[in-house]
Amino acid sequence: MSRRDGRPEDGGEERHRSGRGRPGLTSAGILLFRRPAGRLEVLLAHPGGPFWQAKDLGHWTIPKGEVEPGEEIEAVARREFAEETGHEPPGGAPIPLGEVRQKSGKLVVAWALEGDLDPASARSNTFTIEWPPRSGRRRTFPEIDRVAWFEPAEARRRLKPAQVPFIDRLEAALAGGPGDPSRRSRDTLL
Repeated sequence: MSRRDGRPEDGGEERHRSGRGRPGLTSAGILLFRRPAGRLEVLLAHPGGPFWQAKDLGHWTIPKGEVEPGEEIEAVARREFAEETGHEPPGGAPIPLGEVRQKSGKLVVAWALEGDLDPASARSNTFTIEWPPRSGRRRTFPEIDRVAWFEPAEARRRLKPAQVPFIDRLEAALAGGPGDPSRRSRDTLL
């Protein structure tokens, strides 16, 4: 969600061709899903800190974070999920969801994993910034202030618009339809 230096992710990025990211260019994440009573639900994260406090619809995200030079993207997705939820991602074969480009220019690569997590037990890592601005005081905030389960229609309302295709691709993958991103080769996803 935020850069390693604690600042929110911001624009001016472009895709790094090797599939490995450079700071500020690529983020990787995991969309956790479950199917209670046959209904699909996905786990989304609300950004923490003062910038996001009053923002809700259209501002949630999948748990994700920046790829540093030399890191494997899927390993970053797993690490960031653990850092932002306080829980290791479940095992099993991930479903590749491809990539999206956010309005800021940030490239986000995602995978889906089936599992469960109690939102009340989620605990995020933190970042420290000067707050209020120019006050000289430094405050610490969680990168993610809460996570919650949503059915796909509500998830689409909550997610950043650029990340909505991840929901569509997950549904297609679970249905085995033509939009199933797992049918594409790894090269086309990265």
